[in-house]
Amino acid sequence: MRFLVDMPVSFQLAVWLNEQGHDAVHASHIGLFNAKDVLIIKEAVKQNRVIITSDLDFPQILAISRAQDPGVVLFRGGNYSDHEMIDLLKRVLERYPEERLAHAITVVDKARIRRCPLPVE
Repeated sequence: MRFLVDMPVSFQLAVWLNEQGHDAVHASHIGLFNAKDVLIIKEAVKQNRVIITSDLDFPQILAISRAQDPGVVLFRGGNYSDHEMIDLLKRVLERYPEERLAHAITVVDKARIRRCPLPVE
C-alpha cells in the first residue's frame, strides 16, 4: 500500500511502514514541509497514496468537495508516541484491506476505529 505521512505525524511512521513492505513517504521528504492541505491532497491523489495525519482539516476538505479519494487515516484523541501510532496503525491495517482504506476516511483513537467511505454523504 502507498502512504503519504503528513507533517504532524513522525517520519518514523513512514520508516516503519517501509519496513513492513509498504511504500511510504513523509511530507517533509518530498518537498511538502509547509504545503497547504489542498496541495498535499493533490499530491496524494497524483501518487495514489493514502494520507496519514492528525490534522482535522483533511476530512473536512474531502467532505466539502465530495472527493472520492485520497483515503485518509486520521489519528484523534491527543498526542501519541511513535510506538502508540505504530500499534494503532497495525490495527487499522489488520482490519481494512487497501481498497477499503484508499477511498475512505478512517478515524483512529485509543478506543476505536471508525471508517466513513468517500464521498461523504
